[in-house]
Amino acid sequence: MSQQSSCLLTVLDLVPFGQTGQDSRFFALRLTRPDWDGWRPGQFVMVRPVSFGLEIPWARPFGICHMTARHLICFFQVQGKGTQRMAALREGDKVRVWGPLGNGFAVEPETPTLLLAGGMGIAPFVGYVNQHPKPWNVAMLFGHREPLSCYPVDSINEHVPLDSLRETEPGDLDNLIFTLQERIRDNAEQKGLVLACGPLPFLKTVRRFALEYGARCQLSLENRMACGVGACLGCVTRTTETWPVPAKRGGLVQTCNHGPIFWADQIEL
Repeated sequence: MSQQSSCLLTVLDLVPFGQTGQDSRFFALRLTRPDWDGWRPGQFVMVRPVSFGLEIPWARPFGICHMTARHLICFFQVQGKGTQRMAALREGDKVRVWGPLGNGFAVEPETPTLLLAGGMGIAPFVGYVNQHPKPWNVAMLFGHREPLSCYPVDSINEHVPLDSLRETEPGDLDNLIFTLQERIRDNAEQKGLVLACGPLPFLKTVRRFALEYGARCQLSLENRMACGVGACLGCVTRTTETWPVPAKRGGLVQTCNHGPIFWADQIEL
């Protein structure tokens, strides 16, 4: 894991996705590159704009979308007071960032790898496909409700094949579940690797099929986090009897510093 640090970064730009103008709810926040030795796709950062002041005391956790030699990118959706304020950031504004935090997704270059993303769960896979040494062994299935233009699909599709299924009516959800089942079963038959990120109902479905077909599967949890370093105990997850540390089997572990990436058979959802 990379050494963690707190740094004050500068906003380079804030790019709206989907509907533009004041009605935009999806944004790519591009910041100056932090002085880190390295990072792994799947890790996250705690982000707190200086403009929050005393009004909003807590930082917000965001999965690292991508990082290059010049910048750090976080992708977010406006959902509450904090992200609404972040949508008002402008070039030159200062943002306090703590990271990189947590662990990252497994990377097995020779293994057929299936990426499963639900909604905003697509964000960490941008960096994953950009860094994967053999992207021809990787494919993605993306389930979403908002228009495809709201998400950074082009940044993924230029590296790996991406199939998308949009849920706009009840029958679409059944189709997504059936497709997830088929893709996970096929991957298990190839002795592949499944990586998933998305909302809890999506992850529960992925986990159920992964256990049913014996697929090797990692899940990225989106638990609410306040501190990001395991101090507040607000993001705990219950382990199973296959957890590697005997004393913690069947107990609770912090998602922020034991995850956010977990093997599907080692945790309960």
